[in-house]
Amino acid sequence: MASKLEQLREMTVVVADTGDLDAVRRLQPQDCTTNPSLVLKAIQNPAMGEHVARAVEQGRQAENPLATIAEALTVGLGVELSKIVPGRVSTEVDSNLSFDEEASVAKARDLIAAYDRLGVGRERILIKLASTWEGIRAAERLQKEGIDCNLTLLFSMAQAKACADAGVFLISPFVGRITDWFAKSTGQTYTPETDPGVQSVKRIYDHYKSHGIPTVVMGASFRNTGQIEALAGCDRLTISPDLMQKLSEDQGELKRQLTPGQAQGKAEPISEAEFRWEHNEDAMATEKLAEGIRNFHADALKLEKLIGERLASGAVAPAAE
Repeated sequence: MASKLEQLREMTVVVADTGDLDAVRRLQPQDCTTNPSLVLKAIQNPAMGEHVARAVEQGRQAENPLATIAEALTVGLGVELSKIVPGRVSTEVDSNLSFDEEASVAKARDLIAAYDRLGVGRERILIKLASTWEGIRAAERLQKEGIDCNLTLLFSMAQAKACADAGVFLISPFVGRITDWFAKSTGQTYTPETDPGVQSVKRIYDHYKSHGIPTVVMGASFRNTGQIEALAGCDRLTISPDLMQKLSEDQGELKRQLTPGQAQGKAEPISEAEFRWEHNEDAMATEKLAEGIRNFHADALKLEKLIGERLASGAVAPAAE
């Protein structure tokens, strides 16, 4: 029997949640997703030394060298990933712009232009934005310009509804972070069948499919293979290399859990006031969205600090481990 990873590929587009080039080559996903935390980890790998050195030297004389070099490192990593995967690479807009629609649109355009200068067309890139009201509105404008978006840090049905109204290409509803919150607040241990993170993605998937919403649903943030198996059949799943490896070593049967079904009717749009109230009423979603934005920004600051140290010392390549 084929491995569970191979069986999963038959019913779901498998996406690697990593910036590790070697892992991507080994596991051969269709797409790749990155975020500030993954970029920070990837560029500290000695194998990325040449890429880091080039970005630092090119940005050293820029008006804002830290921001210029950080963008060059992020886009450069995305370019390398695009040489390996046949599909899309997700690249995130700065987290500190999550509540600024205009700045988010401008940054997304800058990223697409940077990729274009390096020979990677917009059809290969997904711009990641946090699923705030402002991020969703920015995505709506970008989609109309032909820039496809991946709305991340999605924890509530209100966020999912607003993303559908905006016509975004793809959403990333999180699983593991939801489970973490409920496990901490209730003290319970969950099975894949009772897992609140899994159930959240299933509700969103069912809502989209029953209303004929074309936005791609990509489950994200997994803690174990049981969560992944419980969502087999979802449009896409973005999975860390270690969990992909575990699935590749498991020869058991994998059953489809999600099927599109027949569209029943059109969904009612959600207003800004409804969005803000419904999301506010969901304590888990409110807390995890804010926490996620803060944590991604913290890693972006760590990246800038690392760049600043290299500029100050004159050392451009990361030290070997």
